[in-house]
Amino acid sequence: MPGERDKHAWRMEINARRAAMTTAEHAAEARELAHSAAALDVPEWVCAYVPVRGEPGSTALLTALCAAGARVLLPVTGPPGPLQWAEFTGPDHLRRARFGLLEPAGEVRTDAITLAELILVPALAVDRRGVRLGRGAGYYDRTLSAARPTARLIAVVRDDELLDRLPEEPHDLRMGWALTPHGGLHRLGGDRDAE
Repeated sequence: MPGERDKHAWRMEINARRAAMTTAEHAAEARELAHSAAALDVPEWVCAYVPVRGEPGSTALLTALCAAGARVLLPVTGPPGPLQWAEFTGPDHLRRARFGLLEPAGEVRTDAITLAELILVPALAVDRRGVRLGRGAGYYDRTLSAARPTARLIAVVRDDELLDRLPEEPHDLRMGWALTPHGGLHRLGGDRDAE
C-alpha cells in the first residue's frame, strides 16, 4: 500500500520504546505475563523462548507454564535454518549463548515444533489480523511452517504492540492469538484455519 510504513521503521520505533522502559515497568509486565500464562489452557508440550533485549516477560512465564503441567521447550542456537530446541528445567539451568540469548543445556531436539500444541512466539508487534513483526532474521518463519496445523501460535507482545495493521509479506505466517501483559490473551483474525 502506498505510504505504508515498512518493517524497518516499525522495528526502529518499537525497539526504541522498549529501550526506554524502566526496570520496574518491565518487571511489572513480566509478572502480569506470568500470571496470564498460568491461566492458559496448557497442553503437555509448549515451545517458548527466554525473553531478552527488552522483550516482554521473564523466566517466570516459563516457570508458570511448567507449574501448570507443561514440558517447555526453548530454542538453542544452531546452524542457520529451522530452530532446534531443548527442554527448560528451570532458570538455574540456562546458559549464555550466541546473540545474547539464554538457552537450556539439555538434549537438543529437532522435532520439538511438531510436538508442541502451544507455541509462544517472540514478536516486536502483531496486528489484529495476526501478522507478526519479528526481528527480521527469519528463524521463526522457517520454523513455524513445520508446526502442527492445530498448534496455537501466540505472539507475546506489550499491550501497545498489538496494532491495527502491519506490513505483510507472502512468507509471513499469521498468529492466532496475542498475549499481552495487561490485556491477557487476545484472539486474532489470522489463525491458519480462518483463511
